[in-house]
Amino acid sequence: MTSNVEPDEIRILSPTAILGYGFPESSFQAGLARKPHLIAVDAGSTDPGPYYLGAGVSFTDRQAVQRDLRHMLVAGRKLGVPVVIGTGGGAGAHPHVTWTREIIQQIAREEGLRFRLAVIHADVPKDVLLAGLDAGELGPLPPGPEARIEDVVESTHVVGQMGIEPIMAALDLGAEVILTGRAYDPAVFAALPIRHGFDPGLALHRGKILECAAIAATPGSGSDSMLGVLRRDHFLVEPLNPDRSCTVTSVAAHTLYEKTNPYRLPGPGGLLDLTATTFDQHTDRVVRVAGSTFVPSDGYTVKIEAAQRVGYRTVSIAGARDPIFIAQVEEIIEAIRGRVADNFAHIPAEDYELLFHLYGKNAVMGSLEPGAEPAHELGIVIEAVAGTQELANTICAFARSTMLHHGYPGRISTAGNLAFPYSPSDFKAGEVYRFSLYHLLRVTDPSVLFPIDLIDITAGPEIAELTTTPEPIP
Repeated sequence: MTSNVEPDEIRILSPTAILGYGFPESSFQAGLARKPHLIAVDAGSTDPGPYYLGAGVSFTDRQAVQRDLRHMLVAGRKLGVPVVIGTGGGAGAHPHVTWTREIIQQIAREEGLRFRLAVIHADVPKDVLLAGLDAGELGPLPPGPEARIEDVVESTHVVGQMGIEPIMAALDLGAEVILTGRAYDPAVFAALPIRHGFDPGLALHRGKILECAAIAATPGSGSDSMLGVLRRDHFLVEPLNPDRSCTVTSVAAHTLYEKTNPYRLPGPGGLLDLTATTFDQHTDRVVRVAGSTFVPSDGYTVKIEAAQRVGYRTVSIAGARDPIFIAQVEEIIEAIRGRVADNFAHIPAEDYELLFHLYGKNAVMGSLEPGAEPAHELGIVIEAVAGTQELANTICAFARSTMLHHGYPGRISTAGNLAFPYSPSDFKAGEVYRFSLYHLLRVTDPSVLFPIDLIDITAGPEIAELTTTPEPIP
């Protein structure tokens, strides 16, 4: 399957920044014309927040994911190269991976594809975490807090972020398509070249660029394709849309994406050291990167992610334009809070939370906003979170109606303070989750938490399945 890997160059096609974000077919075909050795894509992120992990649903649309995967799977089988999908379903827990696996199987039936599928699970049993907590092996990811027993027990889904080792093991087992649970984003791009002896620092750095595809180009896009060419002492990155270019600035800037230290990028098993990295304009559209190194850590840690349900949310959206109202909006909000507390004095204050977001006045940056003057109009989001949907509905509705008719000094019109763009004015947003674990678990084996299911996908309805836990990678 991977015998076509060249001794001094591995080409990887990254179709899109997130599976389901889409890509122009012309860009994808341009990438296929370069005869890639691997087609890989990141399918998930914690960026959309804890809801999707906690609820077990994808933040990407099924039809959009199916469209992208169809192109990738058909091309992978035609070229005879592996297709690797990281963090299936957006968050990488069992329901997300199952959802993505069903899409893969549907495409295989419809397109008449045959291949060996490896599904690498990332769900971490709670008893493993409790044992790790008791042994002092489950620690905070700085500057986060220490983990608590209730954080483990009350979480709905718990995943570990795998590195390259389980993906390499799946390749060793003959997998032609690999679907992973939660994975370190660059790992799906770096596992194959590292398996073939390429420099891990360069392979991981290239993976860091390819994980977001054409976002690292200019103009950037999360829905366009990128090609990465890894050689023994450098790599090249090139957008596959002729309207885009990689520049030293765009690639170097993306290297710093989501990182607090510009030189040391930690990940599973060590860190990427960029102190000697160089970025050069290879052509007017291609950037050459060299000098990145991987420094193994003392011991191996796996990042643990979990989400816990904290209640239910109801939201009301309104607008206000009266300058007298806007000038007093903080005092008005405090008055509304007081009326809610008085009206529902029989309900403990800790049973609900009432929030006001003022768009046009510090709604995004909050206290960090440097500008002091509000706009001439405000968008107001009233949010109530409570232990039940019914209580959230009650608190939000009362706050909304009270704010609508609240009297304030200088008020001219008594017809109402707020304008509502929708009817009904209140939206039942459902379950609310928080990240309950964002911690590091020390392990003795990088693959022990990530069992592999091998599935022979046929063109018909029959599916032969073999569950295998690979031997630890030395």
